[in-house]
Amino acid sequence: MVRIVKRIAWIAGCLLLTVAVVWGMEARECADCHTDTSIIEEGGCYLYIDPVQYSRTAHSEVGCPACHKSVTDDHPDDGTRPPLPSRTICGDCHEDVAKEYRASAHAANADCVDCHNPHRVRPVAAVSGFEMNRVCTKCHDPKEVSRTHGVWLPQAELHIEALPCITCHTGSKNYVITFYILKVEKHGGAMTKVKVAALEDLKGIVSGKLGTLVDADGNGTISLAELRAFNASYRKKGLELWGMMTPEHVSHSLETLDNRWDCTFCHASGPSAMQTSFLAFPEGQGSYRRVPIERGAVLDAIYGTPDFYMIGVTRNRTLTIIGLIIAAAGLTVPIGHGSLRLLTMKNRKRRK
Repeated sequence: MVRIVKRIAWIAGCLLLTVAVVWGMEARECADCHTDTSIIEEGGCYLYIDPVQYSRTAHSEVGCPACHKSVTDDHPDDGTRPPLPSRTICGDCHEDVAKEYRASAHAANADCVDCHNPHRVRPVAAVSGFEMNRVCTKCHDPKEVSRTHGVWLPQAELHIEALPCITCHTGSKNYVITFYILKVEKHGGAMTKVKVAALEDLKGIVSGKLGTLVDADGNGTISLAELRAFNASYRKKGLELWGMMTPEHVSHSLETLDNRWDCTFCHASGPSAMQTSFLAFPEGQGSYRRVPIERGAVLDAIYGTPDFYMIGVTRNRTLTIIGLIIAAAGLTVPIGHGSLRLLTMKNRKRRK
């Protein structure tokens, strides 16, 4: 009996190995054409697949035929253009995501590949908040978004630049502050051009190892002192930091939760999101590597201490009540004095 089981297991292993070899050969055949830049001239840039970016994705591990099931052995000579992977195909592996997305309002207007390039997908930590928003601007005009948000949201443009759309318009979770390095060009003291610094930009500005650009001691954590040193050294060279509130876990629910209308979702006294922060360092080809920043450094850098209270930015119920009492007491004296003078005005005139 044991021999039979071992024999069956051996045969099954051989079959799996054979399938894997054939699968791999098919994927290599696809790569022979689609990773060659000459295919751009022949059929268009969408046919070209960057081999480096694709190799970093989980999709490269399952192979091309897993998604492009309709491609025949006669391709491309069969004259048939294979369809893009459908939501059904994506759902074969991403069942939970597909179910969540189907229940959203976007499901009727966009498919998975309209927002995600399957040949260059990356973990959310490796994607900048700016790129997340560029996906949304494919359909949503930035000027119109600013106009509609400006009806109720103070400094709408600033908020939109500091938050990925998915921060407020999905049920994403575990928010942190992620800093990005900006390259700023100034003329006469005024900013004329601002962009996210790419790896090539930093190489042209920074002397020495790029890894120690902010993390000077190279210990894998950026301290408040190192943040200050970076600002002091590189601001004159046109490099500045820009923070965005980004999620660690992305949801595809595409909704606006009630608490996103409340300023305290972001601006609360010592929220955990503002205590945890990273600096996203560009690695090239649009990918980022995050370096953790000393816990609490964001609040320390902005307010001086995590317990500092600033009206409109942080909130503490007790301090709010005390502040209102002080304000009311301060108004009592001039209002009371003015009221008494108004009531006694006739008596004062008679005395004269």
